[in-house]
This record gives sequence, C-alpha cells and structure tokens, in this order.
Amino acid sequence: MFPFKLALNVSTLFPYELDIKGQVQVAAEAGYEGIELWVKDIEQYVNNGGTIAQLKRYFADAGIQVVNAIAFFKWSDANDEVRAQAFLQAEKEMEMLVELGCLAVAAPPFGDVEAVTLEEMASYYAQLSNLGRKLGIEPYLEFWGRAKKLSRLSEALYVAAESGVEDAKLLLDPFHMYTGGSNVESLAYLNGQRIGIVHANDYPFSPAREVIEDRDRVFPGEGIAPSSKLAQLLYNSGYRGYLSLELFVESYGEQSAVEIARHGLEAMKKTYSVES
Repeated sequence: MFPFKLALNVSTLFPYELDIKGQVQVAAEAGYEGIELWVKDIEQYVNNGGTIAQLKRYFADAGIQVVNAIAFFKWSDANDEVRAQAFLQAEKEMEMLVELGCLAVAAPPFGDVEAVTLEEMASYYAQLSNLGRKLGIEPYLEFWGRAKKLSRLSEALYVAAESGVEDAKLLLDPFHMYTGGSNVESLAYLNGQRIGIVHANDYPFSPAREVIEDRDRVFPGEGIAPSSKLAQLLYNSGYRGYLSLELFVESYGEQSAVEIARHGLEAMKKTYSVES
C-alpha cells in the first residue's frame, strides 16, 4: 500500500536548466500531484517579465499544487544585523509565495549558526513562525546534517518544543538524517501531524558518511538508506502528506527530464510502500 502523496523538488531537474514553467510541465506530465519550487526560480520568472498571477494560473491549469518552497534567508544567524535583514528578506519572499498559493517554506539553519544556542534558535524560529502565520504561510523547521547547529532530528524536536509555536512542523530528509547521525528509529517519537513534508532520496555506501555530498544522492531504493523502515514509521505516526523527490545529480546522461521524473515517481511508490 502506498499512503503518501507525491511531489517533485525541482532541484532534481537542475541539470536540464528549465525555467519554472518547464519544471511544472515536467512534473505534470510525469504524474506528480505537487511540486517544491526554489524561490530563485520564481524571482527569475518575475524578473523576466512574468507575474505571480500568471504563474498561479499556470499551476492551476497544470493541476499541480505548490506544496513548499526552498528559500535561504538567515533567520537563525548569530549576527543581529544579518538576522534583521534576513527577516526582511523572509517577509518579502513569503508574501510572494502566499500570492502564488504556496502555503509553506523551508527554514533550514542557513548562515552562521555555530555560536547560536538551541534556545536562541527556538526564539528566532518563533519569530519567523509568527511572521509567516500572519502572512498565511507555514515555515517548516529543517535540520541539515552538515550544519554547525540544528544538524539532528533531536535538536529540531527540541527547538520546535522550546519555541512555543503551536503545531510547529518539521521538514524531514533521509540524507540529512544520515549525514547528521540521526537514528531513523527516532521517528517513532514523532506525531505525523507535526511533519510538514518529507524529502525523498537515498545515498550509496561510498563515499563515506563523513565526506558524502548532496550530489551523491541517489533515487529511493538505489542506496543503503533504511527506506522501508522510514516509510513504515512515517505511516505509523499518522503522516499522509507529501514525499518530495529531492536529488542533486549533476548529469543524467541521455535521459530526458520527463523520463527522470517518472523514474523518481515510480521509485518512491515502490520504495515507500507500507503494510497497513
């Protein structure tokens, strides 16, 4: 049984250098329900003369929901001035996303965070969440395995709890769980209602965990990730939301964007099936 919904993170298509309309077309043709956009691509579309209203109609016509956006504002940076500028950037980008109909945005520990305590990060996340919710968008707290702080699921759970944000939601990613040393069994402590979205990917045995990079990610089921266990734990938690294919492969050879997107969709269906 496959209980989840399927989305495509457009990072998977980066080798094809598609504009945002091309990305949507591929996702729709391949059979995805949702898409994760990168803010930089939206801004490029607008800078080239397009409007958010036009783009929103294009998504509606394609039958694709914008389920999350990837942004890089330094909401948890140690420097007060940098962080203040980041919140101005966040407000501008979140307003644009809300206009587009995107109701969530990733909030990873981007910037200089090494000296930031988890308690301080919780306070900053509360500030970001309050700003987002006033605008009508939900920042998903994301941990990065290589981050100097907020690198593990346990840290993300602590920050979410300490923030006081009601129903704070996390963004989960198997690659970041692996590189940061988070145990997949820890997902048993999560209520599925507190998961915003799950990135779907896998990783090989080599390069080693200490040196593996984003570009080494592989399709679900083609590496050593405990994907079946992860899927079952997600299901048992009550999560029924999106799995979003997020790869950073530098070249797919002669395969077309649609072929790659379809391969990823089928890989997710097969790899993340569960027992009811």
